[in-house]
Amino acid sequence: MTTAIIGLGNMGSGLARRLAGKGNLVLAARNEAAAATLAAEIGATSASIPAAIAGADTVVLALPYASALELAKSGALDGKVVVDISNPIKPDFSGLSIGFETSAAEEIQKAAPAAKVVKAFNTIFAGLFAAPKDDTANVPVFLAGDDAAVAQVETLVKNSGFAVEKTGALDAARLLEPVGMLNIRFGYGLGRGTAIAPAWLGL
Repeated sequence: MTTAIIGLGNMGSGLARRLAGKGNLVLAARNEAAAATLAAEIGATSASIPAAIAGADTVVLALPYASALELAKSGALDGKVVVDISNPIKPDFSGLSIGFETSAAEEIQKAAPAAKVVKAFNTIFAGLFAAPKDDTANVPVFLAGDDAAVAQVETLVKNSGFAVEKTGALDAARLLEPVGMLNIRFGYGLGRGTAIAPAWLGL
């Protein structure tokens, strides 16, 4: 199984480090030299964005929503399981640009109907990737999407050192993206910091 991570900002590079040594991992970004440097550091490989997507079974779009949507419209994601980690945040960070009647994940799915999109990782901060894996083993990554695609992404989540929380079909992303925005408000607006993540407790 080959996983391609497209985009190596804080989320993409953090996830890449967590997945290092867990199967075939290919890194790609507009800055190909930076992708090659990180890949060499963690024992992965790097490629151009088109080549990385073409050779992957699972493609993680570690990109802002607008960039992920643009890539989806290109047709490059056809036939792939695609992981959307974005939150469609307004430029001033005051809230989400879309929500409740649709979601970023659903819009990416509409733009790439031959792909299978799964929502994941949008409710955690990048800083959690730097924590010891034992500290994040019970931190949930919420998944929304088609059952077969979710099963494939479930393995990726576990390999990255997090717990899996399934939320149903892709339309559940309409609920997960506001949860991601709430986490951002707690972290930044209310001063809680970035070592936090939402979870559901059973009593």
